[in-house]
Amino acid sequence: MNKNLFFALTALFLITTSITSCKKASPTSENQEEPTQVKEPGPFFKISLAQWSLNKAIRNEKTLDPMDFAQKAKELGFEGIEYVTQLYNEQLKTMGMEALQDSLKAKSTTYGVQNVLIMVDGEGNLASSNEKERNEAIENHKKWVDAAAFLGCHSVRVNLSGATEKEAWIEASVKGLGDLAKYGASKNINVIVENHGGLSSNADLLSEVMTKINMDNCGTLPDFGNFCITKEDGECIDMFDYYKGTEILMKHAKAVSAKSYDFDANGNETTLDYERLLQIVKDAGYTGYIGIEYEGERLSEEEGIQATKDLLINASKKLK
Repeated sequence: MNKNLFFALTALFLITTSITSCKKASPTSENQEEPTQVKEPGPFFKISLAQWSLNKAIRNEKTLDPMDFAQKAKELGFEGIEYVTQLYNEQLKTMGMEALQDSLKAKSTTYGVQNVLIMVDGEGNLASSNEKERNEAIENHKKWVDAAAFLGCHSVRVNLSGATEKEAWIEASVKGLGDLAKYGASKNINVIVENHGGLSSNADLLSEVMTKINMDNCGTLPDFGNFCITKEDGECIDMFDYYKGTEILMKHAKAVSAKSYDFDANGNETTLDYERLLQIVKDAGYTGYIGIEYEGERLSEEEGIQATKDLLINASKKLK
């Protein structure tokens, strides 16, 4: 072979080998790690939908069947739901409790939402000073404790209505709520109280009741907005501070309610400082569900629900 041709072929071989080697070492090779995308962390809590947010569609407009609550919540992007008993009064009469429970459980399973809690209203005064009245209320509430256990909820939310004098209210509340909580414990269900008007909206008093009962399954459901103790002609004349009240009740909280009424151009609630409230919730070490309860007039129910959800997520990103 011609010497010049030999050297030319050798040089070509070396160049080809070098190029191939470079390709193997390139960033697209299997040995090269793909750049990882950092996923933005979500909020420290989960978000549920309180059925009361849709009460107008159910009660007034008749555009939503309460039996379709799970489906509607799923369509709106929720992973948990909170039932309201008074929205099922008609179904209880026509279907009975057993059929109602079966249907609601089937619906929640079909649409893949978690049954979080049941808000119980209209079943009597658990804080009545009259023992007979109080005991009747306890018995009336038991069926909803059973329903909560059947549906896989963690709690029933009750009200502490009855006595209007502070000491009498505390005494009656400890008896009524304490007895119902004992029944709840037998079903592995929490019995929790919302600040829902009257003396229950006095966070100091409600906290005192919790301390006196001192049961693991008895607690509170702090509602961001329900701190009016006394109203006169539709106006609140005695209000417990929103932020102090939330902080006090979070010590006993097993659920949280994000009340909302209206929003400004930046999406902030016009009455409540959500960033401040969520910081209180976070500082308490709470990581469970926060239920959206929109009660505004300007936005539609679905618009208000979405605005509240957006605010919860955005405000949570600003926390310490």
